[in-house]
Amino acid sequence: MEAQAVHQFFFQLMVILLTARLLGELFARMQSPPVVGELLAGVILGPSLLGWMEPSQVIKLLAEIGIILLLFEVGLDTDIRQLAKTGLKALFVAVSGFVWPFALGFSISHFLFGLSLLESLFIGGTLTATSIGITVRVLTDLKRHHSHEAQVVLGAAVIDDILGVVLLAVLYDFSKVGQIDPSHAVRVIGFIAMFFVLAPLFAKVISLMIRKFAKISQTEGLIPTLIVSLVLYFAWLAHEMGAPELLGGFAAGLALSRRFFLPFGLALHEDSDFTGRIEAQMLPIVQLFVPIFFVTVGLSLNLRTIDWTSPFIWGFSASLFAVAVLGKLLGALLLHDPWKERLAIGIAMIPRGEVGLIFAELGRTSGILNNEIYAALIIVIAMTTLLAPILLKGYYRCLHID
Repeated sequence: MEAQAVHQFFFQLMVILLTARLLGELFARMQSPPVVGELLAGVILGPSLLGWMEPSQVIKLLAEIGIILLLFEVGLDTDIRQLAKTGLKALFVAVSGFVWPFALGFSISHFLFGLSLLESLFIGGTLTATSIGITVRVLTDLKRHHSHEAQVVLGAAVIDDILGVVLLAVLYDFSKVGQIDPSHAVRVIGFIAMFFVLAPLFAKVISLMIRKFAKISQTEGLIPTLIVSLVLYFAWLAHEMGAPELLGGFAAGLALSRRFFLPFGLALHEDSDFTGRIEAQMLPIVQLFVPIFFVTVGLSLNLRTIDWTSPFIWGFSASLFAVAVLGKLLGALLLHDPWKERLAIGIAMIPRGEVGLIFAELGRTSGILNNEIYAALIIVIAMTTLLAPILLKGYYRCLHID
């Protein structure tokens, strides 16, 4: 980097961090997900509105680290044992909420709007995501996070995360090859399965070593240094095995979760205090890098190049939004629970949030989604992310549940 480019990068990064924090805080105070404010920060700063900046290669690299750390946090918060509590009900909600949006999104894109096979697969894949973090926050605010419907949603979200990451890896492979190759897809899924079996075992052993070093270390910051190194190593390893780097972050977080149990009945001694220290010391790092990713998504979007008078953008966005909502509701409504619980579960599964943004961004950077399709997806993701908390709060108020 030249001296001039270096000081410009410093200024860009300062503006991105401060704007993301300011708008994220504003949306949080409005009882809305902060991620929407961070996304809006990129839209305001980028070519869509003020045109002050475009994401440089260094900013994009920091955003990539943000994605990996975001998936690490998702893995760290994932509760595999939740599946045992909610059983087949959570499995049904998760699979239905995965299959219906994917099938409907793909069909509308490919057959109704005439998009290519690969474009349609990415669009369908984007609609499968569920941002459980947003839902959990709303349920916690309403003091409903221990309710039956919350347990089903949390259990379904675990499966949703795993299915979504697997699908993301397969679509990532398709984007590199440039065509649909079933044998290649089977091989990628095999790599992913092997990675998920071996990586957590490896991470557990390493976590024991980190725990021992942390007890005898004479310097500050050992835990975050080693954990970030572990996450980055797993990201590199995932890429070497033919999967996207962010899969490594998810696997590392899953393995270090206090709620993770090893497969085949094996178990290592769990130290919940140590896991809590990991979460506490990693949180500031995650909170520093993740907003950069969301702002970069907004910066990459150029709303001025879109023909807003075109029937396509409005028809396509409206169709995808309907599919995004209906696809998640269908799985819950087919349960045999009371209707009030079915609706609550369905609404709680609607927000796409950060997971949907990861799908859309991968499609854009791979050159599969053009700016118009990408913008439509961002609109749908933002609408579902904003709508779900409002609907959930209003629904519980109507039921007079405090």
